[in-house]
Amino acid sequence: MNNPLDLLKQRFSPTTVYALVGESGTGKSFRSNLLCEEYGINAIIDDGLLIQDEKILAGRSAKREKTYMGAVRVALFDDKEHRDSVAKILKKSHIRKILILGTSEKMVTKIAMRLQLPQPSKIIHIEEIATKEEIEKAVKSRQIEGKHVIPVPSIEVKKSYPQIFSNSIHDFFNKRKLFSKGSGKNKGKLIEKSIVKPEFSKKGRVEISEAALTQMVMHCVDECAPDVKIKKISIKTDIRGYRLIITIDVPFGTQLTGKVHKMQQYIIDKIETFTGILIEEVSIVIDKITKAPSTPGDDEKERAKNKMDELKHTLAHSHIDK
Repeated sequence: MNNPLDLLKQRFSPTTVYALVGESGTGKSFRSNLLCEEYGINAIIDDGLLIQDEKILAGRSAKREKTYMGAVRVALFDDKEHRDSVAKILKKSHIRKILILGTSEKMVTKIAMRLQLPQPSKIIHIEEIATKEEIEKAVKSRQIEGKHVIPVPSIEVKKSYPQIFSNSIHDFFNKRKLFSKGSGKNKGKLIEKSIVKPEFSKKGRVEISEAALTQMVMHCVDECAPDVKIKKISIKTDIRGYRLIITIDVPFGTQLTGKVHKMQQYIIDKIETFTGILIEEVSIVIDKITKAPSTPGDDEKERAKNKMDELKHTLAHSHIDK
């Protein structure tokens, strides 16, 4: 019988969050169960699903989406109803340890925040638990065959997502095998995983060109700060996401700190929501402080002031002549 004090501590102790990070198709879902066995984790967040004890507990699978962009949004819990429903189950379940899968550190921290979880206390990269050859094999399987893994037994996937189910695979877990990257014999616990073929993987991947991204940035700046003039936009990409460098001119009198920070956040929120891509960083470079353009009212005031000055000058000279 469990000690009541231990049960109380378990209920109110914060969840410990782990994260497994790697590019899309490198075998994160395939190896997630092994990582869970290693660290005593019994829950996983993977592509929009909350999985506990090899059962789908809540959420919806990104692999059910018909478009790549739709899948990314689901994986990021972009929809409020989706993330709130999963967060509610997480609170009720009192999960002590959970593993979040993502393509970058920013992605896993964003998922943790959206699901009202603590930030990851340990981040493991796929390269730490898989060899270069294993990663290349996984990537090839994804690109050529369109195969994805859901880390639950086939009965769970057939029940919830029969349309995308392909087949199941089995793997043995032992601690030596995981961090020695493939060495070791097939001894230990047998783990079943499901292979699926999402609709979006059949249609190819959608990518966003720099020109399209530039247009989106210009539109965001125009909406957020119409008096700001864009001079240059530079776009850099890496495995963590997109980095934007925006050079601008701002009118004199602009409260720089507040306005620039608001503009940065506005660009990130709008582009991530609209496209599903991750914006790792937005850097704002202020090139010039410009004179604020005058309005028609200002011109009238200026002319009236000039006329008054001329009149005063004339009267003063007339008085002197007398």
